[in-house]
Amino acid sequence: MQRPLLIAVAPLLAGILAWLLWSWEPIAEQRHHNQTLDLADAPTGGDFRLESAAGPLDLDSLRGQVVLIYFGYTCCPDICPTNLAFIANALKRLQPGELDRVEVLFVSVDPQRDDSERLAEYTGYFHPRIRGLTGPEEAIAEVARRYGAAYRRTEQTGSAMGYMVDHSSLTYVVDPQGRLAMSLGHATPPERIAAAIRSVLVEG
Repeated sequence: MQRPLLIAVAPLLAGILAWLLWSWEPIAEQRHHNQTLDLADAPTGGDFRLESAAGPLDLDSLRGQVVLIYFGYTCCPDICPTNLAFIANALKRLQPGELDRVEVLFVSVDPQRDDSERLAEYTGYFHPRIRGLTGPEEAIAEVARRYGAAYRRTEQTGSAMGYMVDHSSLTYVVDPQGRLAMSLGHATPPERIAAAIRSVLVEG
């Protein structure tokens, strides 16, 4: 997607985001096919270095903060917008002093299409505390392995998209010491996300 197309769909994305933030209620059934994707090995977490629009970002530079890590991609039709909207809603529930100690990292599993600039535009629609990260395919695969995320490319014959990326949909919560503290399932309600952040802040 080139910049003019991204600008053209911005109002639609904004409308979907508003609906997700204020009106939509998640249902228990998870219908998107990527929910059935087998997860990778048991997560251990750990530091990593990927690229953001502001330059390289090292996880260890965020010590002292709670970090939420989500693996997805900007062309994701439903699961990524839902989870990012819920995370953004949770951030709005935090007090300013709490929010100052939280970072959200959206790691693209589609580096072929998601460069740093595109990721910054995309995440900016949700919340300024959400940063998009990308990098070489092998670096992203290693980070995903450490955190137990799984993804695979699925060709879409006859589609203008060309392909989609099936991916798992957990949000990983890293404590202020850089340790993987917990994972949150798809469409975890904003109030539960906020509560999880607060619990890790207190423990940290």
